[in-house]
Amino acid sequence: MKFRPKNEFSRQADVVPLKDGIQALLKAYRLQGKMNEVYVVSSWERIMGRAVALKTQEVYFRNGKLFVRLTSAPLKHELFMAKTRVAEIINTEVGEDLVKEVVFL
Repeated sequence: MKFRPKNEFSRQADVVPLKDGIQALLKAYRLQGKMNEVYVVSSWERIMGRAVALKTQEVYFRNGKLFVRLTSAPLKHELFMAKTRVAEIINTEVGEDLVKEVVFL
């Protein structure tokens, strides 16, 4: 076994996985909340299902509220009646209390 002298420029002690580095960066710049909002909007179909996504025109966040514009009045009424459950599903998916209220337009 050969002995290699440690190079003074070696970064072995500073090596961290990319995932941990990105999470630390998001935390340092307080961007995790925005990333979670983008995740919810981009994952709307996977979270709520294809049937709901097909009748969804627009999804966006503003001040902790999730706004969802739907093209179907019956679906809007049905989801309105279950809006606390929708918020719970989304918050569980994200792993934090991101959605304070869901507004169906």
